[in-house]
Amino acid sequence: MMIKNRELLGGSFRDPSGFLFTYEEVLYRQVNQIYKQDYDLLFASGLYEKLAEKRLLVSHTEADVEAADPETVYKVIQPKRLPFISHPYEWCFSQIKDAALTTLRIQKIALRHGMSLKDASAYNIQFHQGKPLLVDTLSFETYRDGEPWTAYRQFCQHFLAPLALMAKRDVRLSQLLRVYIDGIPLDLASRLLPPSSRLNLGLLTHIHLHARAHIRYAGKDVKSAHKNRRMSRESLLALIEHLEGTVKKLEWNPAGTEWAEYYSITNYSNAAFDHKKEIIAQWMKRTSASSVWDLGANNGEFSRIASQLEIPTTAFDIDPAAVEKNYRKIKQNKETNLLPLLLDLTNPSPALGWDNQERTSLLERGPAEMVFSLALIHHLAISNNVPLERIAKFMSRVTSKWLIIEFVPKSDSQVKKLLANRQDIFDHYDQHEFEQSFNLFFTIQEKSAIRESDRTVYLMKNESA
Repeated sequence: MMIKNRELLGGSFRDPSGFLFTYEEVLYRQVNQIYKQDYDLLFASGLYEKLAEKRLLVSHTEADVEAADPETVYKVIQPKRLPFISHPYEWCFSQIKDAALTTLRIQKIALRHGMSLKDASAYNIQFHQGKPLLVDTLSFETYRDGEPWTAYRQFCQHFLAPLALMAKRDVRLSQLLRVYIDGIPLDLASRLLPPSSRLNLGLLTHIHLHARAHIRYAGKDVKSAHKNRRMSRESLLALIEHLEGTVKKLEWNPAGTEWAEYYSITNYSNAAFDHKKEIIAQWMKRTSASSVWDLGANNGEFSRIASQLEIPTTAFDIDPAAVEKNYRKIKQNKETNLLPLLLDLTNPSPALGWDNQERTSLLERGPAEMVFSLALIHHLAISNNVPLERIAKFMSRVTSKWLIIEFVPKSDSQVKKLLANRQDIFDHYDQHEFEQSFNLFFTIQEKSAIRESDRTVYLMKNESA
């Protein structure tokens, strides 16, 4: 029996241990009776305290609120709600790598407290304040001596396979996670990896031979085989450490992509660049936005105007190298308010999974109170043939209040490059048509020509706000 006015989240129905729900816009997690013993051990063993202290597990409080399903409930807890939920296919190489290493670190700590991760889903990790964090409190089970790690194959599918494909074949293969939301099948990863990957002992063991063993036992009584296969705690720790070493050795150099060196080839003069930053900083202070999405953020140069004001800021870009560089800078400078993610605006993250509700779309995770759209309009309108009115409508859906957008005219050298090898069919691409199109959804609060440039930046307010 489910209680009315409780909205169950689509991504947590698979686990019999409990599920997430919202009530009056507050996020809760119901812990079911079936999970009582493991939940109690999580606290009695000191594991929760240790992980929370190290900021490896999302913190929570026990809530005095009626359960969504009173017939199965043990407790209701209120986890800390994060500003933005991302998906693994939106992460850059180092984000997936850090999420993998964090998962293995948590597993090692859990074993020291008599528990083990029962699953190793990449979706259980989120990035908060610049670091990966486990957000599923119900991921632990009592460790029983001699049992193998039940989450081993899932870890390899969710973390090791995409990392290996990105490092050894092509960084864009991370997008297979968007097709295979339960992790990249190991036999597919094995076929896609180059033959030289078999010389890597870690990849040979955990992908190639692992895939072969899974195929061999397909359709057989695997459960009985597992019962007869014993793995000591020492062997299990050795497995975790071998996985850890394999992950650490995988590297990718963020170079050679289309926009990796954007700011070194852009046509902004220093004066124009500084003037643009000055305008945006003034408008940010004037609007007092509580959240920012920067669409087409590249390495986050302008995103940091918002994040340095302690505003939670999500920096989206289509280029894997740009996102990688942004994330590395966040780690280096220990930044806490900026989250870089991969996103193709012409094909944004859709709703995926069972009933199209397990993994939320980009639009479902919005809107932000403020959106930046800087040096982007010409790529959408000219490179991708998206009419100005459709761009304006989309922008009105992703921001609840404010839009800072830059118009780049045909006289700009970057637009001339886009038109150099194609017919100019964009008769309506001019500043007047741009303003007319956006006036259908926004009111222009202010506009400013950028010094030593043909470009103009606008502050607009959503009409529906």
